[in-house]
Amino acid sequence: MTTNSLDRAADPLAAVRSAYRASFELATTKGVDRSRAVQLMAQAIQRSANDILEANTLDLEASREMAMPELILEWLKLTPERIQAVVQILQRLSELSDPIRRVMNASYQLDRAQTYSQLRPLGVIALIYEAFPELGAIAAGLSIKTGNSLILRGGSEASHSNTAIALVLQEALHTAGMPDGCLELMPAESGLSIRDLVMQEEYLNLVIPYGRPSLVQQVVRQSTAPVLKSAMGNCYLYWSPTGSLDMARWVILDSHESEPDPVNAIEKVLIHRNQKPSSLIMLWNSLKEKGFTLKGNAELLADFPDQLTLAEESEWHQAYLDRIVAFRVVDSIEQAIAWINQYSSGHADCLVTESYQESRQFALGIDSASIYLNASPRFSRNLKGGDSIFLGMSNQKGHRRGPIGLDTFTTVKHVVQGHEKF
Repeated sequence: MTTNSLDRAADPLAAVRSAYRASFELATTKGVDRSRAVQLMAQAIQRSANDILEANTLDLEASREMAMPELILEWLKLTPERIQAVVQILQRLSELSDPIRRVMNASYQLDRAQTYSQLRPLGVIALIYEAFPELGAIAAGLSIKTGNSLILRGGSEASHSNTAIALVLQEALHTAGMPDGCLELMPAESGLSIRDLVMQEEYLNLVIPYGRPSLVQQVVRQSTAPVLKSAMGNCYLYWSPTGSLDMARWVILDSHESEPDPVNAIEKVLIHRNQKPSSLIMLWNSLKEKGFTLKGNAELLADFPDQLTLAEESEWHQAYLDRIVAFRVVDSIEQAIAWINQYSSGHADCLVTESYQESRQFALGIDSASIYLNASPRFSRNLKGGDSIFLGMSNQKGHRRGPIGLDTFTTVKHVVQGHEKF
């Protein structure tokens, strides 16, 4: 299924070219065959769960010896439950209708012709990710379902896990009759750096970086191929004086419950100056009981020195990616909107209010991919209903914005059919 190892040693780009060649054949496969391939991938992961867990144990032991941050260790760790979640996602993907070749009305028409459009695969997608070994399987399911080749470039901390998962998936794809090269693994030890990979715009149609903000920004800076930025953490909540304490508390706590990564976790809370001190203390005590660390701006710290520690100015636009929440006082919803637009990560921001006017003002004024009004932004990769299987969230205004799902892996082809007789 993979390119010969000797060829790769001599030419690190061999896997990229292999995925590129496979993409043309994969784009012409039938939807029923791609669905069967994804089903076989799910079954293969299920059968090989123990082998994958053993490989993951090797990665965890090596990472602990290298004193990797606890955050990365948590992202790296696989459990039977996490593997089962991947199996369920792949099974569900296999049952969805074919997203490719769906014919739609075009946005324009020409004289003496009929114009229509249809969804098509992008071609070759590269996922560059640190830890999160299960993401490789989910991205593979989304890619094969939409007729795309996929290149996996994981971090060295997950090399055993990524290899075990990739080999299992490649064997399943071979059994399903998918073209060789449609799923390629490029380990960190392959000899091809991230910079070298993302500069292959001749072969790559989309690069998706996933991990800490430093990794995402590195790929954005270096890539000459199109990049879809993923976003994680640093989501804001504005707690209006009209909003209930119970709602604010539930939204914050629930947003941190997604596993293994807190994609939409609320890490910053803006509170109106008129918010009751007793309500603040009740909220803070509830969060502390759940193991949260609480911070605040200088004004809040002066009023509540026993409840908070100081949040530095640089922290308001940075993701904690931990159970940390910082609070800040604002004078109005207008000020809250302006602050969020400047400092949030721009992919999921929230409002707790009982005012319809405030909810409309917030929804119209916040320049983020997703807005939550009296609702938890908690992220799930396998939502109930619809075709909602998500890899992550994007905050950019380019190729796609918001949830990264099946439609993210497609593009549009326009067809003009003339009917004039000559």
